[in-house]
Amino acid sequence: MSKQLTEEQIYEEASKKVRDRKRFYGGLATYLIVNAVLIVIWALSGQGYMWFLWPLGIWGVFVLGDYLRVFVFGKGSDQQAIEKEVEKIKRGQP
Repeated sequence: MSKQLTEEQIYEEASKKVRDRKRFYGGLATYLIVNAVLIVIWALSGQGYMWFLWPLGIWGVFVLGDYLRVFVFGKGSDQQAIEKEVEKIKRGQP
């Protein structure tokens, strides 16, 4: 049995996806800025042990996970299911 989405539900789902994307881009910008500052600190402090690689790598894993959640897995079945439901609603099918 197919569950029909109302216009409000479609709008809420689209809003959630936009919020997720904005949150990802904000987090990515923070990641890039903070790690650029850490690299500059490392470079100005004598360029010894590359300690900045630890936060860069560990935080990078979380950024990658967020990317996969928002853009890879988030677009998959949920997005396709929503698009199918929208098309069904537009055609007037139950």
